[in-house]
Amino acid sequence: MLHEPVLEAFVTNLGRYNEGFLIGDYLKLPATTEEVQKLLKAIGVDGVRYEEIFITDYECHVSGLYDVLGEYESIDELNYLAGLIDEMDRWELEKFEAAVCHGEHSGSVRELINLAQNLDCYEFYSNISDCDDLGRMYIEEYNALSIPESIINYFDFEAYGRDVQLEEGGEFVNGGYIVDSGNSFTEFYTDREDIPEEFCIFAYPKLPIREQIAAFKESISDVGLRESRTMPEHDR
Repeated sequence: MLHEPVLEAFVTNLGRYNEGFLIGDYLKLPATTEEVQKLLKAIGVDGVRYEEIFITDYECHVSGLYDVLGEYESIDELNYLAGLIDEMDRWELEKFEAAVCHGEHSGSVRELINLAQNLDCYEFYSNISDCDDLGRMYIEEYNALSIPESIINYFDFEAYGRDVQLEEGGEFVNGGYIVDSGNSFTEFYTDREDIPEEFCIFAYPKLPIREQIAAFKESISDVGLRESRTMPEHDR
């Protein structure tokens, strides 16, 4: 389990952004409903006058995530992904990072959620950075070939490792070697309805009655002002 947030999303008030103001703050994920409500209140997203958000930046503490995440990701989906990653042991996280960089099943948050639940589809060997390392691992640790001691110093481990890589279709990434294990990839997650309840955290702030009334009045006033500005002169 990580000792820091899996990722931080800079959540921005879309309505205020369209008015020319960048108002937002970082949400550390995984998060709670209370933390989301506190952030939304701080940036003026009350669910009445301002309802929409988008994400203008990410701070990612897991390799490979930054380039996949977009501006209009679901907070609940991001939280589910962060929660799955946060529960990983160190060796699982290393394999996940390698699998993301490997490129399969890593083109969207939905795919990343499924990838996090299918790590048994890959084998990852850390500290195996090239074909020479790979060849030595298979021969010295796994006894893939029986080589007499008299010629072991003359054996071309790199060439053998290259043949193994080509045969397996593996890849050197993140300081290690990743290869398909042969297990079937299962799509556990298809859409937001599949998110477990404990990861569904998005909620607007709970405003006192007076603040709700004031927000509604302000919202109605803004709508009337915009309509007045767009009305043709002869209709005014």
